[in-house]
Amino acid sequence: MKKVLFALMILVLVLSPIMAQGTQETKSDEDYKLTLKMSHVFAPNEQLTKSLNIVVDNIKNRTNGAIIIQHYPQGQLAVYKDGVEQVARGANFISVEDPSYLGDYVADFNALVGPMLYDSFEAYEYMIKTPLVKGMIKEVEEKHNIKVLALDYIFGFRNFKTNKVITRPEDLKGMKIRTPGSQLFIDTINAMGATATPLAFSETLSAVQQGVVDGLEGTMDAYGTNGSSEVAKNMAFTKHFLGTCGVYINNDLFNSIPEKYRTIIQEEFTKGAEHMKSEITNNYDATKAMLEAKGNKFNEVDYPAFVAVAEPVYANMKGVTPGIYKTLQAELAKMKK
Repeated sequence: MKKVLFALMILVLVLSPIMAQGTQETKSDEDYKLTLKMSHVFAPNEQLTKSLNIVVDNIKNRTNGAIIIQHYPQGQLAVYKDGVEQVARGANFISVEDPSYLGDYVADFNALVGPMLYDSFEAYEYMIKTPLVKGMIKEVEEKHNIKVLALDYIFGFRNFKTNKVITRPEDLKGMKIRTPGSQLFIDTINAMGATATPLAFSETLSAVQQGVVDGLEGTMDAYGTNGSSEVAKNMAFTKHFLGTCGVYINNDLFNSIPEKYRTIIQEEFTKGAEHMKSEITNNYDATKAMLEAKGNKFNEVDYPAFVAVAEPVYANMKGVTPGIYKTLQAELAKMKK
């Protein structure tokens, strides 16, 4: 009997730390709180901001307030290169930026969203699911500690917005066009014949009005919501970039979040991208009609001519895998088989 009691005591001593640890982990999950700041340049009434507002609310509700994301649109906090750098350094921060800003860490991301590459949303969606792009995502996560929650917050094709009709690259000669600070954007606009002029968007509309720049580029959604249609009355359908944003968080930070909350965060950002694409697609014609009623005009362009002048941009990209342009084209060709 004494031996049995002694064995039971030993078993209790062995199991007690394990049971206590399990209890502690459960309690830790229940008590877990994290506040993140999320930043981008889009205006409050643009679709990306509206879709992300839904994501933020859903995450708060589904985690019972354990995960709070404070949403800062319109460049209130760090954006562009600085925003992604915040993520890489481990801040409690979510950066929402064009994937080209990941090109500072894994150069092939520049080619992924390079000029004149996609002719539909579906082509890009296909591309980001390929082993090629999954390998790029793995590299930026493992080598640079940047977790990619999404790459497909698609807001439409980017086009030139000026007060001059643009149909061929030579029409851009001598024109200053506002761009974001991305080197990919700068190189592309310069290759197309204009002079790229990086400016904060907060300075852009007044710069167009004052003649500091001759126009800008952006999507139909932006044209209809951010005031640019008031200063630049003509949109040329160059479709030189597919406008898309990725969502990035520090990888170590993300992995420190309890698994059940990580799952919710990932699910909601994935659903948010789907919601955004649906809204952008459904609202396109109505936005265009509204702008036409206000006196804005639209024109088609010599698309092959723009493709031809853009191709050297890929050859001049620093650090990319040799032949990356042809590799991307080959992947897209598989989609069409």
